[in-house]
Amino acid sequence: MLQGKKIAVVMPGYFAEKTLEKTVNEIPKDLVDAIILSDDCSKDDTVAVAKKIGIEVHVNNPNLGYGGNVKQCLQYGLDSGADIIVLLHPDYQYSPKLIPAMAGMLLLDCTYDLVLASRTSGRGALSGGMPVWKYLANWFITNYMDFCLGRRHTEYHTGYRAYSRRLLESIDFHGLSDDFIFDNNLLVAAVDHGYGTCEITCPTRYEEDSSSISFKKALKYGILCMVIATKQFFRRWERKLSGEEPRLLQQQREEEARKAES
Repeated sequence: MLQGKKIAVVMPGYFAEKTLEKTVNEIPKDLVDAIILSDDCSKDDTVAVAKKIGIEVHVNNPNLGYGGNVKQCLQYGLDSGADIIVLLHPDYQYSPKLIPAMAGMLLLDCTYDLVLASRTSGRGALSGGMPVWKYLANWFITNYMDFCLGRRHTEYHTGYRAYSRRLLESIDFHGLSDDFIFDNNLLVAAVDHGYGTCEITCPTRYEEDSSSISFKKALKYGILCMVIATKQFFRRWERKLSGEEPRLLQQQREEEARKAES
């Protein structure tokens, strides 16, 4: 718990038997109230490892796909009563020691509701083992998305994110894609609603046991990122021309009006 806010760390597991325990060992237990794994029908010992180290574990049957599994994770986080839900891939690419910093960013008087842990904002992405082709693709797609979304981030493709409860309760994330594009579907929806986004620098490490998608899937993912960003670009300009306000701002004005009437 941080400043009275309950924190849940949720992990989408898939063939993570070799890295799960190392990841969980670095989670600050004095701060985190719940550690939850949603296993997507792995055929290895991921579930057995989770039970051995004593974390909450759920198993999907059948396999739901990456996005479907993350949806389960986020829902389990909400069901735990958490105010802050941290999505952390259990592949040991990302440092769980940054959880306090990410949670702290969401406590700034509703300034931010989504935090990205960027692997490319500082030094170390390439030296940490990120393939050059992936780094260059990441850089290009991120800059394109920055332009389309009207935001400034150094990475949109991280598997380490933190969400506020109010964001997840206001967006129908269960209606989004079940594919790898889910994380950025949710981010674009958050931007469209008017929620604040920010990032912190996260050192990365690519080890032999770390997970990674194939080039074919990465290509499909990159194209989809550009498609949803392009759609949001035109949505932004449509809103500017029509004078329409983001939903969050509309809700805030309605709430202020109700308070004034009472």
